[in-house]
Amino acid sequence: MTAVHGFLVVDKPRGMTSHDVVGLVRRQLHIRRVGHAGTLDPAAEGVLVIAAGRATTLIDRLQAQRKQYVARAVLGAASASDDIEGPVVETASGITPPDVADVRRALATFQGEIEQVPPAYSAVKVDGQRAYRRARLGEAGPMPTRRVVVHAVELIAYAFPDIIFSVECSKGTYVRSIARDLGAQLGLPAYLHSLVRVAVGPFTL
Repeated sequence: MTAVHGFLVVDKPRGMTSHDVVGLVRRQLHIRRVGHAGTLDPAAEGVLVIAAGRATTLIDRLQAQRKQYVARAVLGAASASDDIEGPVVETASGITPPDVADVRRALATFQGEIEQVPPAYSAVKVDGQRAYRRARLGEAGPMPTRRVVVHAVELIAYAFPDIIFSVECSKGTYVRSIARDLGAQLGLPAYLHSLVRVAVGPFTL
């Protein structure tokens, strides 16, 4: 079979892991040298760039590119994982919905270079161990902050309790954390209900 080298832009469906997609491509192309440029959580969907053959040598360069997302945050509840995958750990009652001006102001605070606390259920290493493994064992402690860059954030639609917004950000940014912290800015618990990655560098949905 002719060797395959290049990029494959996959619209990853919800429910599959990024590793699932890599395995599928390996089987379809009958090659082992396959990788991806930036993990998408199982609950997320959209652009997952797969590199095959010699293109895998460019993965690090591609991972450093800006990424764009469309996200839906829900106000009034929080989950253990900061997204729809985890159990609900907090709900609010007697809520006075924030007005749209408040939502816009809160979103604007995330633009620029910011300090971000990753979700407890994430692949970030803490003391040499993946954070999600510690969390599953009930050993979750304070998460280390990291500096990330949000190049642009914009409100698309707001109808309480749903906030739909777009984000263009650097490598390592957790949109789950933005959703959680957006709620905190508005004085409410919040979690990420859905996420679609629409671009990775030059590769788009």
